[in-house]
Amino acid sequence: MSPSIAELTGQGKKLRGSLPRAAQADFAALDRDPVSILQDQNRSRLPELVPVRIGRMLQSPFAYYRGTASVMAADLAQNQHTGVLLPSCGDAHISNFGLFASAERQLIFDLNDFDEAGLAPWEWDLKRLAASVMVGARDNSMSEQQATSATRSAVAGYRQTLLRLMALTALERYYFQVNTDGVQDQLNSDEQKLLRKASQKARGRTSEQVLGKIVARHEDGVSRIVDQPPIMRHVPHAEPHEFARLFQEYSSTVRSDIAVLLQQFTLVDYVLRVVGVGSVGTRCYVMLLEGPAGEPLFLQAKEAPPSVLQVYGGMPNGLPPGVDPHRGGSEGHRVVANQKILQASSDPFLGWIQGFAGDDDDRRRVDYYWRQFRDMKGSVETNGLSAANFTSYVEWCARLLARAHSQTGAGAVAAGYLGRSERFDEAIVAWSASYADQCEKDYAALQSAVKTGRMPAEFGV
Repeated sequence: MSPSIAELTGQGKKLRGSLPRAAQADFAALDRDPVSILQDQNRSRLPELVPVRIGRMLQSPFAYYRGTASVMAADLAQNQHTGVLLPSCGDAHISNFGLFASAERQLIFDLNDFDEAGLAPWEWDLKRLAASVMVGARDNSMSEQQATSATRSAVAGYRQTLLRLMALTALERYYFQVNTDGVQDQLNSDEQKLLRKASQKARGRTSEQVLGKIVARHEDGVSRIVDQPPIMRHVPHAEPHEFARLFQEYSSTVRSDIAVLLQQFTLVDYVLRVVGVGSVGTRCYVMLLEGPAGEPLFLQAKEAPPSVLQVYGGMPNGLPPGVDPHRGGSEGHRVVANQKILQASSDPFLGWIQGFAGDDDDRRRVDYYWRQFRDMKGSVETNGLSAANFTSYVEWCARLLARAHSQTGAGAVAAGYLGRSERFDEAIVAWSASYADQCEKDYAALQSAVKTGRMPAEFGV
């Protein structure tokens, strides 16, 4: 019989004896080279895109932070932690939350990036989030007092929400979600305006809108995605018969209703596309499919390397307990499984394949996960927000992270450890300030590596 919530909470309280909450403030400044970790990651990436990745990371310390989940995983592994593992995002910084459409076409606000998802101590996600608040606030020209206040609000929001959620039933926690309509009434007028702007932009990002922006119909009547090098370009990475086999493999991993729907669509074109900051250099393909009435459907196949939680954090394989490890432990399966656990409502087109690197001379196995491309997806641009709006935004992010962590019994252990005092909050605020200082030093180290020619960089892409 599974332990009760009360028993799990009791376990969390006992953990305070071996790792006092105040000790979470301790950050060991490690003697490690962040540039070497990035170089190690770059070995498996498309070499022509590595300079683009570095150029994007050097836009600001916050951009650098976004691209260094690997460095932080290595740092976290060398510092004290509770050892209470649960399904984790692995890269829960404040720009990895956003808007997207549920299967019912409601606009949802939630975590929306799971490339690094896997099993990890619950506080690693929170430290990743809290440090991003501190770095992002400084990047936004906020005072140190404002940055500290925003970080404290985020951590307190996480703690309070997790405590409240763990008082609910498992089913109530499972069904809890945040849609934009429900958020509106809890915001002030400036925040409502900000959300409406982001929501309107997201609602306009449909397959039809993407069709008009990136697709041209040729004289032969065939639609083709327009090349926009180096961001988007055609590549001979798969023959038609290979793509047909991979598409069938993907279709076997989605829900039955989606599999039947996909049978009515035909692949028309695909391109390689540069995405994000930390993901630049991984293989990402955008595919145009057409339905029986010529209606467009855009899918994205994104490379899924092993999670940084496993490679640099020393964590076990990222499939949560209870999830069938079929497909040989595919990394794409890892991403999809954790996304469905951590999100309140997930893209119904999520699936995965075991493909190949794509290059003619490289047919090694590469895992991918598939999803819709830009289906009512949007985000809140934090740069330029007032201190008050920034604080409200990051607190919402933290509360949604708590919802994600509440889905397993380990969430109750975390809640018991946190308790109702502010001891843990203050510790994480102090830790985040120390890590933000380290991030700025690492950013300078990467700048130096580019100046000396140790690392290539291409700017403005």
